[in-house]
Amino acid sequence: MNKIINIKEVGREKTARLPIKIVEKDKLVKPSWIKMKLPNSDKFHEVSQLLKDNQLNTVCEEASCPNIGECYSQGTATFMILGDICTRRCPFCDVASGVPFKPDEDEPVKLGLAIAKLELNYVVITSVDRDDLKDGGAAHFSECIKEIRKNNKNIKIEILVPDFRGKKKVEMALEALFKQPPNIFNHNLETIPRLYKRARPGARYEHSLLLLKNFKKKMPLIPTKSGLMLGLGETNEEILNVMKDLRQHNVDMLTLGQYLQPTPYHLPVERYVSPIDFDNLKKEAKKLGFLSVASGPMVRSSYHADQQSQGI
Repeated sequence: MNKIINIKEVGREKTARLPIKIVEKDKLVKPSWIKMKLPNSDKFHEVSQLLKDNQLNTVCEEASCPNIGECYSQGTATFMILGDICTRRCPFCDVASGVPFKPDEDEPVKLGLAIAKLELNYVVITSVDRDDLKDGGAAHFSECIKEIRKNNKNIKIEILVPDFRGKKKVEMALEALFKQPPNIFNHNLETIPRLYKRARPGARYEHSLLLLKNFKKKMPLIPTKSGLMLGLGETNEEILNVMKDLRQHNVDMLTLGQYLQPTPYHLPVERYVSPIDFDNLKKEAKKLGFLSVASGPMVRSSYHADQQSQGI
């Protein structure tokens, strides 16, 4: 059997093959409001060990989330299914790219048992992009939801899904998810349409909006959610226009957070958005009719997701 070479690429290797050129430049000085809590608690180590013992991945670790210390210490994590190798090369993301392995058929069962052991009431499940799978991995999402609920009767499940690129793939994906619907359906737009070719190569803004709309059309009682990163070169006015698009596609919940450059080989931070600007954008979002808005420098799509879902 031939050995697979370069199956997992990170940093420079990951972004080198992109059509866009990432130019290293002097970093902006981080303002005082960008604060990360160091992971140092018994609960943090308990969660880390449990994940390792069950060979489970979290986006917290794979994407180098700045809130990992706080979330693990509170006994929460965003689980990343379908492996830790993504088929895309988004230059804002720290998750490795390359040729993924075959999905682990035992993962749904292991995930359900691990979540039960952690005694979680709310859980977020996300995945890498799996363009190599016919349904983008949606059936695996469905199995995970089923197994989680089997072992955790009163749990709420939020899924953060990829875009399931392609019309046929979307149809298959939504059909699978309708069989085991989550409590909240989340898909991130990530940025404004002008920056898609640079930040989300292989994705289309209109396609992501349509995915959110089509899920809501079939499952009107399940809240839909999306998130945006700020600091990639957009203006506040462009963010406001995206928020309007989301509401026109019946999206209920919104997260806005500051983009932070994972390595020098990823897209640079073009600006640090002030807490005042985040507060003003939250006010505008509430005016537009979003039921729930989390907006702040350290906000991430699944950060305090349980709190954001309360009352929805």
